[in-house]
Amino acid sequence: MTLNLDLALEQLYRGELLSELTVKEICERLKETMIYQPNVQVVQAPVTVVGDIHGQLYDLLELFRVGGRPPHINYLFLGNYVDRGFQSVETITLLACLKLRYPSRIHLLRGCHESRIITQVYGFYSECIRKYGSSSVWRYFTEMFDHLPLAAVVNNSIFCVHGGLSSSINTLDHIRVLNRFREVPGEGAQMELLWADPDEKSTGFKVNSRGVPTFGPDTVDKFLKTNNLEHIARGHQVCLDGFQVSCGGKLSTIWSAPNFNNTVGNVAAIMEVSESGEKYYNTFLAAPESERIDPPPNSIKEVPDYYL
Repeated sequence: MTLNLDLALEQLYRGELLSELTVKEICERLKETMIYQPNVQVVQAPVTVVGDIHGQLYDLLELFRVGGRPPHINYLFLGNYVDRGFQSVETITLLACLKLRYPSRIHLLRGCHESRIITQVYGFYSECIRKYGSSSVWRYFTEMFDHLPLAAVVNNSIFCVHGGLSSSINTLDHIRVLNRFREVPGEGAQMELLWADPDEKSTGFKVNSRGVPTFGPDTVDKFLKTNNLEHIARGHQVCLDGFQVSCGGKLSTIWSAPNFNNTVGNVAAIMEVSESGEKYYNTFLAAPESERIDPPPNSIKEVPDYYL
């Protein structure tokens, strides 16, 4: 089929769904493009780094109003595009179209929610069935998720990843040789890169009481020194102020979903990296109620909570 990306983007910016055949074509083309991309992307500044979005389409549009709409701004997204929010389908479709239309200006990494298992629990799977009448669109996207890169390095100085560090990863080369073209495994390096959290009160690599892998400030120092890097940028954790700088100023957590889950009341943030490598945390609030159309309460399924 002939795919008109500009027309598709017009529809998506209006919050409209694309046809199932169009979504299939978008996912197929993205897979063809990303299969040749390395596990660790090389990104040059200036670039804006974006944390979790979680299906909050209208807040993503608000983010573009605050930070600038592509292709005028170079964006690096850290994953977790779907689940929790009401418009996961529209959100990931918009980002996928932007990646196809502006491949050198949009960079998409894999988050822990870009997974078959997780999306069946936290909303994306049921949303696809509700909006398209079958699980086909969910399958197109989850197959595409297997092709998303795992990490990026900005200006040879900032390591970007969804979760954090892994106990079995010492160098960027170790990430480069991982087989990413699969469902996120339940253990090992790929899982830890997407799920790990920093723990400033600890040292080394541990597993906390919730079963989440953690890494201490000493591991951050060692990883940065070994790889001749200066900073780590990651998402994965809600920040009430939109961002948090920890580990002696060497690690930034960025959260880009304002008023997460319509209950938290948090601010959101993006991290703007200048050409010289300076970091600016640009915060913003949720899109005004007048600019969003949310589904009726009886169409929303409650899901388990592990963020809060």
